[in-house]
Amino acid sequence: MSAQQPSIVPSSVTDSVLKSSQPVPEGSHIVSGVDFDKFQGRDITVAEMVDSLAHTGFQGSAVAEAAQIINEMRAFRDPETGNKTTIFLGYTSNLISSGLRDTLRYLVKHNHVSAIVTTAGGVEEDLIKCLAPTYLGSFSTPGAGLRAKGLNRIGNLLVPNNNYCAFEDWVVPILDKMLEEQEAAKIKARETGDEEDELHWTPSRITERLGREIDHEDSVLYWAARNGIPVFCPALTDGSLGDMLYFHTFKSSPQRLRVDIVDDVRRINTMAVRATRAGMIILGGGLVKHHIANACLMRNGAEHAVYVNTAQEFDGSDAGARPDEAVSWGKIKTDARSVKVYAEATAVFPMIVAASFARAESTQN
Repeated sequence: MSAQQPSIVPSSVTDSVLKSSQPVPEGSHIVSGVDFDKFQGRDITVAEMVDSLAHTGFQGSAVAEAAQIINEMRAFRDPETGNKTTIFLGYTSNLISSGLRDTLRYLVKHNHVSAIVTTAGGVEEDLIKCLAPTYLGSFSTPGAGLRAKGLNRIGNLLVPNNNYCAFEDWVVPILDKMLEEQEAAKIKARETGDEEDELHWTPSRITERLGREIDHEDSVLYWAARNGIPVFCPALTDGSLGDMLYFHTFKSSPQRLRVDIVDDVRRINTMAVRATRAGMIILGGGLVKHHIANACLMRNGAEHAVYVNTAQEFDGSDAGARPDEAVSWGKIKTDARSVKVYAEATAVFPMIVAASFARAESTQN
């Protein structure tokens, strides 16, 4: 015969399961999401959607916070000088390959950023798409079959090899002209005895030149050159443009284009040092993230930072690191407002722009 079961729940169980709560911290928000009933009879705007995500939790809240931080960047004016926030925008090449290029072009066209840092692909893909289109494909298309057809896959995008041939045809005459100008300046410097007469090509001077040469309003580089927004690319040779420069060394031998990366690191660091206030918007990771953050180290950190990427921090990579890690290095100020949005940029950055830059355009310069 089994033992009689107790008639009441043991106090040890109730103490564990029904533990009394302490008051939540003052100012805590109640979790809430988008109340679509408020928008009955009309379309909800993207800005309203993003605002409504603020107390949703998870990455919804992070998206809303990113828009808020960017609005704070844009709203700042120094009370004495009227200077605005110097906004550094970083993005990886895959985002230019994607349709997010149109969003990035909008920001540059309307002078919403002060400087850009990107990779070689972020330069060349912008130019190549002015010469020939990129197509939507599939993540699952086998690489061997694409290779046989002369098609290159970037995720679920397809870039025909012929696009790069068109790029070579376009860029090589420009490289020829740049080399002529470099050598002519060298001769002039010898004649005058003034080293300042020499022409030092840097990645940012090359991207400006290419932006002026492309003369195409779809191009990010076109608008950057037109608006005087420097485009820094410390790894300029890491892509098709590097291939073109390599081939050009044989064509131009014994002469050769010389590219000075030290001049550019001085230029971007000086921009950061002279900034009254600095903000970082970084899409993706790796070189573009570190180059901007390191420039902001020169001024003891940025006041605002927005990261958007899918990387995680547990391999110790800079790409996956949260803003707080940059605080430890002095790249973001200890009292800065910052957020990392764990999301793929093409899915969320257009919404962030709609709730910050695009919305504010009618009321802010």
